[in-house]
Amino acid sequence: MRWLCISDIQGDANALAAVLAAAERRGYARLLVAGDLCFPGDQPLEVWRRLMQAQATMVQGVGDKAVATIDPGKIRGRDEHERQRLERLAVARAELGELILARLSRLAPSVRMPLPDGGELMLVHGSPLDPTEPFTHDMSDDEIRALLGDDPADVVVCGGSHVPFDRTVMGVRVINVGSVGEALSGAQPTSARHADATFLEFRGADLLVEQFVVPLGAAA
Repeated sequence: MRWLCISDIQGDANALAAVLAAAERRGYARLLVAGDLCFPGDQPLEVWRRLMQAQATMVQGVGDKAVATIDPGKIRGRDEHERQRLERLAVARAELGELILARLSRLAPSVRMPLPDGGELMLVHGSPLDPTEPFTHDMSDDEIRALLGDDPADVVVCGGSHVPFDRTVMGVRVINVGSVGEALSGAQPTSARHADATFLEFRGADLLVEQFVVPLGAAA
């Protein structure tokens, strides 16, 4: 059995479609999404529709909470960047509509699910201690341990920092699945853009983790 795990789509429906197409060639039984679904990219509604079609298990990210709860008309941007961000927020809210915004606001910050081997997986945008505070690839074991909290589950699947990694700390396997919408190459030319994704494959008591890259743009 294979699960596809992704995060930080950020309204990029084309990147999401590329990842799903690549994953479908291998096949998977379940889609897990670690938050930041629809903002700030320019295709929020299409992203939501694709995730609904895929019956994805999703949690709320920082961007999801922002687009669902912030009224940009009540905020004045301090500089041009903030003003553009608020304009984008208003457009995303209008495109998604009140029903979807309400569903985004009700997404849980974390979801626990049983694993085939009897263990437990936690899906969260950031970390078990604080869903808004992500694990990063350059953290020490002590820093990761501090963010695990008191009851983190056996496997933590997360996003938020846009850099994929797979580490085991204090007996907990922390799998950051990177970013679909803003992967490491976000500052590089369009031809070099890529999206990150992760397969979890269960073979008896063994959990196999395969992190892979999907080329985007002219390189795809």
